[in-house]
Amino acid sequence: MRPDPSSFTRTPQQPPPIPPVQATPFRWSVMIPVYNCASYLAQTLESVLIQALPPDEMQIEVLDDASTDADVEKLVFEIGKGRVHYFRQPQNVGSLHNFNTALCRAMGEYVHLLHGDDVVLPGFYKEIAQLFQCFPEAGMAFCRYLYLDEAGKVLYPAELEAEKPGLLSHWLERLAARQRVQTPAVVVKRRLYEQLGGFYGVHYGEDWMMWIRIAQQFPVAYSPVLRAAYRRHIHSISGRTARSGADMRDIRYVIRWMKRGAGLPAALYRRTMPQARRFYAHYALQTAHQLWHQRAGIRATLAQLRQACLLHPGSLLHAYAWKLYVKILCQLH
Repeated sequence: MRPDPSSFTRTPQQPPPIPPVQATPFRWSVMIPVYNCASYLAQTLESVLIQALPPDEMQIEVLDDASTDADVEKLVFEIGKGRVHYFRQPQNVGSLHNFNTALCRAMGEYVHLLHGDDVVLPGFYKEIAQLFQCFPEAGMAFCRYLYLDEAGKVLYPAELEAEKPGLLSHWLERLAARQRVQTPAVVVKRRLYEQLGGFYGVHYGEDWMMWIRIAQQFPVAYSPVLRAAYRRHIHSISGRTARSGADMRDIRYVIRWMKRGAGLPAALYRRTMPQARRFYAHYALQTAHQLWHQRAGIRATLAQLRQACLLHPGSLLHAYAWKLYVKILCQLH
């Protein structure tokens, strides 16, 4: 899918259509969007290939958003040895268009969108297949996952959503209060994307919007077994947007969207909106501290403090905020 140059915008304002396929020749589509993450891509591909199903059952494709850090096609060929297909955007179109291109090119019944800096752990596809087999009414399935740092060191596991595999109860309300799922752990039936359309609206939190859209209409299955890993690093979309505060601006957009765009029930929105604002205000304060200690500069630190205030003014009474203000004043003087 190539955006029309005459009407091109890097941030679609409506869900782009995902055309249906005449037939799904594959059971699985593992679609790997990448942009300037070549230092992690080999590990990502190897984590898939070690547990890949035969070529007639699993499509594997890297979608390169015109990376400039390496010869991605050569890397894909060296690691994949023909098993992994390669597609390059004719120009850099931005993450949302690259994700939506991946959905359009996916031909399988189950679509796994795996970012080029994340990994799946052994047994991931078997675990998710078992969830869909046991709970065929589920439109989306995900597992518990780990957070990794730049070097691949485990930081901590994601919060446990349920003690045993099954369909999640009260999932929409829990999800509306904050983003609880990272993309490498998620597999979605392609027909849901065909029905709902692709990613849109924001570049940070677009996945949160998608999971809410799915949870509004379809059951979601979950496994408490750790089978995927999400990497945090300064060059990711999350890392880049944190410096300007764009990440929390997008989060404020998503919180407003839940009422106006998603149309959450009024009572549910009233319960969850304050929780979301309070959670992300504290998240912004933690990010401000991290940026300060990473020597990202006063401007980046203040951007996060400002977003914390906009999300939840009372958060600036937190000790985190006062400590940072004192440090900033000391440096200025």
